[in-house]
Amino acid sequence: MSTTTEKSPGRAISAILTTLRGIERVGNKLPHPFWLFTGLAGIVILLSALFHWLGAYAISPTDGSRVDVQSLLSPDGIAVIFGDAVDNYVNFPPLGLIVVMMLGVVVAEQTGLINALLRGGVTRVPAKYMTFTVALVGICGSVASDAAYVVLIPMAAVVFQAVGRSPTLGIVVAFASVSAGWNATLVVAPTDALLAGITTDAAHIMDEDVVVTPLSNYFFNAVSAILLAFLITLVTELVLRKRTEGLDNVDAEGEGLGEFTLRPEERRGVRAAGLTLLVFAALFTIALVPEGSWFRGEDGTVMESPLISGIAVVLALAFLAVGVAYGVTAGTVTKPADIPTYMAKGVRDLAPVLVMFFAAAQFLAYFSWTGMAEVLSIHSAEWLESLSVPTSVLFIGFVLLSTSLNLLITSGSAQWTLIAPVFVPMLMILGVNPETTQAMYRIADASTNIVTPMSPYFVLVLGFIQRYRKDSGIGTLVSLTLPFTVAILIVWTLFFLGWYALGIPLGPGAPVD
Repeated sequence: MSTTTEKSPGRAISAILTTLRGIERVGNKLPHPFWLFTGLAGIVILLSALFHWLGAYAISPTDGSRVDVQSLLSPDGIAVIFGDAVDNYVNFPPLGLIVVMMLGVVVAEQTGLINALLRGGVTRVPAKYMTFTVALVGICGSVASDAAYVVLIPMAAVVFQAVGRSPTLGIVVAFASVSAGWNATLVVAPTDALLAGITTDAAHIMDEDVVVTPLSNYFFNAVSAILLAFLITLVTELVLRKRTEGLDNVDAEGEGLGEFTLRPEERRGVRAAGLTLLVFAALFTIALVPEGSWFRGEDGTVMESPLISGIAVVLALAFLAVGVAYGVTAGTVTKPADIPTYMAKGVRDLAPVLVMFFAAAQFLAYFSWTGMAEVLSIHSAEWLESLSVPTSVLFIGFVLLSTSLNLLITSGSAQWTLIAPVFVPMLMILGVNPETTQAMYRIADASTNIVTPMSPYFVLVLGFIQRYRKDSGIGTLVSLTLPFTVAILIVWTLFFLGWYALGIPLGPGAPVD
């Protein structure tokens, strides 16, 4: 190690760095998620034959029926593997949700609206509110996916420097905020649709009628977004501000603050998008308020409305509308053909996810069809119930386990696809709703995204920091991000336990217990 930070980081940081290097070595040996799920599907095939031969079974707590493990190495199993492969993929719930959501989100991104919102939300803020603003914009900016990292992180460095603060501090604040924002934001994002689809599929192992929507955690997410913005601000001001004083020894090259300010046409576009959003929200409300509205459910309730069950389409249309309004006003949309062109760009960007989904869909279909998921969940639930573990301890254990896995499998969707088929039905048996399990997973996933060297964004952020301090290394970045990880994991978990204890719904139609 060559940097001063890395030579004497203190015993605690040294131990953490050693652990993270070990995690990095192990993680680098893991295969691509596609091959990970392919391998797991193969293991399920072999185990299903073994457990069927051994006569493994469980008694369903819902109706008292016997659940036997079925072998995939049987005529019916072969039909599932080959005959149902296409259906397994097409009917994979996250597939349609994420594609539909992205058709709208990508228009807002490609026209420049999300970029303008990120820049406009930060560059005109007074210095004393800068940390909180960057934190909140980063949390909400995660709707832009990778673009939030690319736009907000270098911009935060320049903005912090412009108000006389450490640009490195701006970088780590933006990094922590965007990473946390994948799982808690004021705006319903594609991640919500993705997690909801995976949770729904896992819940179907126990109950085919369960539907988890992208809005299922919205109340909890929105309040958590504000909480995390304040928490990141407190950690920054009380812990990291003095830590970064004098840290930067290289002047930034390139961008000045002026390059991030909005041009007149961009400001007009943002105003047009805002007005369009207000009109869209008004129409949505008008469609649901009248008691005899066609847009209500068959029983006349709002929650059964096709607008709620099809919320992914509604959100896609909202993003599409504001994106078009911005683009037409700002000049980034000049003809109708631009819109499907932007949509096609979004689908192309989804290609790696769609490839991974094929293998993940087969793994989940095999795991569910064999009965292994249900048998494992039932026996695990019975074991936990026999221990009389308090609910709070059970929740904390789940969060810590998911946190540990996230250090190795940094793809949130891949990790949730892997563990949801066991934990969602297992906790359902113990009386925990799928939406609640999903909310706990968000906490685990968000907290360690900031510190694991397995994240591709970790390396990206280190590169940004080295523009201001060329001798910075992994030790520098870990020492700056670890306080965020610890604070978010502890405070957000305690906040969730308090939310659960009060029985506050997690989202529309999603009770916490």
